[in-house]
Amino acid sequence: MSVAFTEAAVLNRSKTVTRRKGWWEDRRGRRILTRGTRLTLCRKVMGRKPGEPLVRLCDVEVISVRREPLAAVMGPYTITPAGKVIWTELVAEGFPDLEPMEFMRRYFIDPQGIELADDVTRIEWRYLEEARR
Repeated sequence: MSVAFTEAAVLNRSKTVTRRKGWWEDRRGRRILTRGTRLTLCRKVMGRKPGEPLVRLCDVEVISVRREPLAAVMGPYTITPAGKVIWTELVAEGFPDLEPMEFMRRYFIDPQGIELADDVTRIEWRYLEEARR
């Protein structure tokens, strides 16, 4: 699975969640991912130039996969004593400094035409080994 936008967060193990437009069922209606599925996270999977290597970063095991509205990214948050809002889901996504609307607009609404109420697949994992360099 490509983690091109969040490679640093994968390497430092702060990214534990991703959301995808698909990744729920294949063309025959079979679930693509289930708890326990192992994935290799890569720098870039599609769109590589001819001869460009597939850079594998690490292996993970899926611990949760579910469909939920894109707007769920605005879920739990905490407020620091200094008054800063920490969006739990954005930290897990590897984007601790983005606001929820900016995240949704940048990665889902503008490029993919996904609406706030549309379901996306939320994939959560645990790391299996040390990061590859």
